[in-house]
Amino acid sequence: MAFSRSISAARAGAGPRWTAAAGLPPDEDNLVTIRALTALGKPYTGVMRSRRAHSPEGDQPPREVRPKTPEERRDALLAYAFRALGARALTEAELRGKLERRSDDPTLIEEVLKRVQELGYQDDEQVAQIEGKRRGVGTFRVRQTLKRRGVPEDLIQDTLEARDPDQERAGALEVLERRWPALARKKDPKASAYAFLARRGYGGDAIWPAIRELSERALEDEAAQEQ
Repeated sequence: MAFSRSISAARAGAGPRWTAAAGLPPDEDNLVTIRALTALGKPYTGVMRSRRAHSPEGDQPPREVRPKTPEERRDALLAYAFRALGARALTEAELRGKLERRSDDPTLIEEVLKRVQELGYQDDEQVAQIEGKRRGVGTFRVRQTLKRRGVPEDLIQDTLEARDPDQERAGALEVLERRWPALARKKDPKASAYAFLARRGYGGDAIWPAIRELSERALEDEAAQEQ
């Protein structure tokens, strides 16, 4: 009980203060204990605790980092390639760029590229098919995207030729239908609609049929409302 009262008095600042000459500077708990024991007339015989950080290795010299073996470098780069491909389907050019930022060994990069292709994890043809089937964009956008991603020109051409013209027109109509209410309020709805679809990569063969159909629908709706 007396010790508890002494602790309270110590926290309030009663009793002598510890000075730096007595050893390492104590932390707050040390000071409280010392003051409490001093108030009881008992000497402090404990070990001073310090908040000074100590290195777990002391004065030992730093360890030397062992250089990676060629096999370890290959495995590390291969693991990085798998992680990159797991996040998104990449073209060979895209994956090569990532690997070149990780390694300055062209031979190792080629080895890793060849390995992931052998295992089927990287395939430009698969990437081209995905882009070619993307909805809401026209043929010109598909070409731009594949070219930007580094797909070979012959594969780009094959991908574009595989697109169905009827689906291209249907896609343009579907996209324009969603935007038509806003475009119809423009000063020149047809010009605005053409520019909108052109920005999405559609050509005139798909744009004009969509504009004509929606314009005719709008006229029919107006006539029905007047009756």
